Amino acid sequence: MPSKRSDGLQIIPIGGLGEIGKNSTLIRLGRDGLVVDAGLMFPDEELPGIDLVIPDFGFLAAEGVVHGIALTHGHEDHIGGLPYLLRTVQAPVFGTPLTLGLARRRVEETQGTPAMKAVPVRPRRPVRIGPFEVEFVHVNHSIPQACAIAVRTAAGTVMWTGDFKFDQTPIDGEPTDFSRLAEIGEAGVRVLLMDSTNVERPGYAPSERVVGAALDQIFARAHGRILVTTFASNVHRLAQVFRTAAQHGRKVALAGRSMVDTVTIASELKALTIPRGTLVPLDQIRRLQPRQVAILTSGSQGEPLSALTRMAAGTHRMVTIAAGDTVVFSATPIPGNEAMVGRTINQLYRQGAEVIYGSEVHASGHACQEELKLMLTLIRPTFFVPVHGEYRHLVRNQQLALDVGLPKERTLLAENGHVIEVQGNRIARVGTVEAGNVLVDGLGGVGQVVLRDRKHLAQDGMLIALVTMDRRNGELLGAPDIVSRGFVHMRESGDLLEECRKRVREAMDRCRARGTTEWGAVRSAIKDALGQFLFEKTHRQPMILPLLVEV
Repeated sequence: MPSKRSDGLQIIPIGGLGEIGKNSTLIRLGRDGLVVDAGLMFPDEELPGIDLVIPDFGFLAAEGVVHGIALTHGHEDHIGGLPYLLRTVQAPVFGTPLTLGLARRRVEETQGTPAMKAVPVRPRRPVRIGPFEVEFVHVNHSIPQACAIAVRTAAGTVMWTGDFKFDQTPIDGEPTDFSRLAEIGEAGVRVLLMDSTNVERPGYAPSERVVGAALDQIFARAHGRILVTTFASNVHRLAQVFRTAAQHGRKVALAGRSMVDTVTIASELKALTIPRGTLVPLDQIRRLQPRQVAILTSGSQGEPLSALTRMAAGTHRMVTIAAGDTVVFSATPIPGNEAMVGRTINQLYRQGAEVIYGSEVHASGHACQEELKLMLTLIRPTFFVPVHGEYRHLVRNQQLALDVGLPKERTLLAENGHVIEVQGNRIARVGTVEAGNVLVDGLGGVGQVVLRDRKHLAQDGMLIALVTMDRRNGELLGAPDIVSRGFVHMRESGDLLEECRKRVREAMDRCRARGTTEWGAVRSAIKDALGQFLFEKTHRQPMILPLLVEV
């Protein structure tokens, strides 16, 4: 069902529903729109060669005027797709200083992206974005300056919680702004869109200070180098590593571009305080005793090209893992990354390191069940739409809303591309828009056909038939050359390859007998003949590439 234009209040999830990552939503009032967040998702093993997965922002070009883009916080799953959104929508970007600093880095490093017009905001100080009044409200998360966003419209207030938790002892001393959340709820919220990531976990998310205590124990007992890997954007965690290292007389070096960039930006914006003399260049750690060294490195998700993965494989040019090293995984694997993380841990053990991972050294930045209930109670929305999670998370979050007394007819389960409309006492899906995935490989997008070919090559390999033919009469000149890549071993499959040459010659003879020498027809005949023969002999279907040279 196509998108239905309306003068009423509409909410269109572009990404982040039914999945973990690429969070983005359009709020629309008539022809006026505002986008909240523009995230990305990292590929799983089903997407070979893909660097990033972003929402399909293409439909926005026909959806009226987008007056601005509001960012809840600086994590990649909320800002990583911004460069690609700005190619479609040239609108100012609103966020807290750290969020904008991290977003600007992402925009500047992505070629072909228009310059970003950044508009810094402060919590509790509403800003006007077209017909929308937008207020940012401070919440706790695993990165400083995270905010919930309240958007006031002529049809009522829509509120995004963003990623949040209720940390009563945050390391930066700034707890969630409970009083402002309650005031906004008291004034009336038409629709609440709330994070669902940790909805399956009972109770409360532990405080970030719990990780600090665990790090202190690790630093106290370790005699060799300590390597800590976490999400580069988890600035609170980075701050605790710097502080703990300084207390135990260790210098900290950074490995990985994302880690260096985040520390630089957060320090410049005063969101990260590094004890004097603690940070040193990575090339200086060789001059220090192992007990004086700590390394903050990227690679907590086992990314193939990350610094820690290269260290584990012994290919990092500056750091070699040695017996006596302690490696701390201060992050949990994103769903789909478990296998890559496991491989990295196994490699580190093979290199002789002690590896510490699990809940002991990580505290989630997302609210658990009791915190989600508390948010619902504070806001008391008329309507509720769970977001930011796989479909089972959305269903569980809807159930929490029912548990705190919200009628089921005032809740809605949606998916990416659904057009949600609020009219009077009713919330409903009234249409759809094109809101699929865009697969990014290098600087450009990759379509489903390319992805299908990559999977085909990975499963069955490729066979190339190189044929030289006379352009005048289509006669074969010399024996066809058969090359196998990822299909069969050429030295061990001489009889099979010789039979392939025979089938190529026969296919070309049939074409000549019919008077068919057109390149496309000959290529198709060779491909069909080889495909049928190889399946009969091997029960496999390699990609067959006939290459014809006319002389």
